[in-house]
Amino acid sequence: MSTRHPRSACQPAESTRTADETAIRALLDRSRDAWDRGDGAGYGAQFTEDATDVTYVGTVYRGAAEIGRAHQALFDSFLKGTRLALEITDLRLHGQGTAVVVTRGDVHKGTRRPRRPGKVATYTVVRDTDGQWRIAAVQKTRRRPLMEAFSFRLQPSTRPAAG
Repeated sequence: MSTRHPRSACQPAESTRTADETAIRALLDRSRDAWDRGDGAGYGAQFTEDATDVTYVGTVYRGAAEIGRAHQALFDSFLKGTRLALEITDLRLHGQGTAVVVTRGDVHKGTRRPRRPGKVATYTVVRDTDGQWRIAAVQKTRRRPLMEAFSFRLQPSTRPAAG
């Protein structure tokens, strides 16, 4: 799902925006494919050299090399044989070289994807110095649907308008 906003002077033309959205989706597909292969270097290659990756447990990795190295260690141990389910729920371009992407997803084993993805991730993606889109930052959060429902019931005005 792509959320469109009225075009301002700093937003790219429709054809450029469509090409950029396609390239950003391909970037996230490449990161998921590298994860599914257990390829830490390939996963890290989707990030900028100075990227920040904040995991849902609060670990902070910095830079493409560290992200790739750490994920390879994870793929070789705790995350061995896992796959990444990833669904884009919002993609917003901010000017010519920056976008914010919100996803729902989860890690799973085998081909059966989780029915209810348990994580939300917010990606900041940028057009890198070589013109390619890369992940500059990602923050992953575990969803707590029961806590959300409880909060919304007690205070309905906290419910987001979308989703």
